[in-house]
Amino acid sequence: MAIPSAPVSIVSEAPPSGAPVEPGGRDGITLTVVRRLAAALHYRDFRVLWCGALTSTIGTWMQKVTQSWLVLTLTGPASAFYLGLDAFLGEAPILFFTLIGGVIADRRDRRQLLLMSQYVQMAAAFTLAALVYWDVVRVWHVLALSVVTGIAQAFGGPAYQSLIPLLVDKQHLPNAIALNSIQFNLSRVIGPLIAGAALTAFGMAACFGLNGVSFLAVIAALLLLRVRHVPAPTRDGIQQELRGGFAYVRSQRSLIGLTFLACATTFFGTPILTFLPLFAQDVFQGGVGQYTRLMAFAGAGAVTGALIVAWLGKYRHMGRTFLMLQLAFGILVVLFAVTRVVWVNAVLLFGCGACMVMVFATISSLVQLIVPNELRGRVVSIYLVAFRGGMPLGSLVGGYAATMSSAPAVLTVNGLLLSSVAAWFLLKGGGVRDL
Repeated sequence: MAIPSAPVSIVSEAPPSGAPVEPGGRDGITLTVVRRLAAALHYRDFRVLWCGALTSTIGTWMQKVTQSWLVLTLTGPASAFYLGLDAFLGEAPILFFTLIGGVIADRRDRRQLLLMSQYVQMAAAFTLAALVYWDVVRVWHVLALSVVTGIAQAFGGPAYQSLIPLLVDKQHLPNAIALNSIQFNLSRVIGPLIAGAALTAFGMAACFGLNGVSFLAVIAALLLLRVRHVPAPTRDGIQQELRGGFAYVRSQRSLIGLTFLACATTFFGTPILTFLPLFAQDVFQGGVGQYTRLMAFAGAGAVTGALIVAWLGKYRHMGRTFLMLQLAFGILVVLFAVTRVVWVNAVLLFGCGACMVMVFATISSLVQLIVPNELRGRVVSIYLVAFRGGMPLGSLVGGYAATMSSAPAVLTVNGLLLSSVAAWFLLKGGGVRDL
């Protein structure tokens, strides 16, 4: 996604100051609410990108659900370990390549970088569809393609994150990040439901193929963006520019705290989604339908949480608020792990999804508000390593621990640790509580 090296003038695309509203008029109040929730969608480039990303991410969630079920059917008794391993290998490239991707995003045409990322991911989806269609797929094929997809995302992620702050005015940045979470989590509701229907009607190959087709939407959105990125001339090497990014992060105590909290939240929190196939099959004795329904509840909660963040926008005491939400998230994870009533677990999943997204969106907003534009690609890449890196490590460690004990036991420990981290920052500050 093409991003200029300096902020772009977008005054002509700014949302109107607001049409007159009759006092007490129901239609006027509704219009005001909608405008506040969708403030960032008044910007043409953000709107184009949002629609393209929504379509593509629906396909991605279809693949996530189907791929987890494929791993489950291919590995049998060892499924807990392989589910964790697959999640680890899909995210591990973030640990190794995102920092380099952040430097490249500041030095090269971000549009071309992101287009290449989409092409690679599309090719991986079609390859998996072909392997399943001809019934030659093996678990190592799935794991290898997860690595390929992860590498593509490692180079595309920093450029994508650096784009959003330049598409909207600063006061609408939290709203834009929340809307981005909404499209992601709407996809998490819609994608699993479509995947469940497609799996029943057409099989796994169709789900992977539909994901490949969905990438055409985000590719089209990238080509339609009006923003152009002209890389700033630089004589520094990659290593020296990386040092500059790390030096800035070290100088900001709040950034260190936010980066640590992002890693802790994904490490301890996201295994609840990784283990959902096991809960559906082993705890609730259900099938893929039960799994997709649980995913839909988590996604619906996430959409609700993102809507709340979009409504709030930028507000006082954001740091203290998200720490309290993280504390609540950990408690909900523990309750989900020890509960054995399907409808209660569904409600708890809804709460987990809402808290998770509100924490993620608020942390991302705070990072973007702190970082200067000229360092955004590099500093955001450091944040992404922690944020995305916690996912594979948490899934791998959790998957291995679950083979030694059980998935509910692992989630219980994770929830307690997650709440403990939030409580420490609430008591000690750590440069975050007073943001």
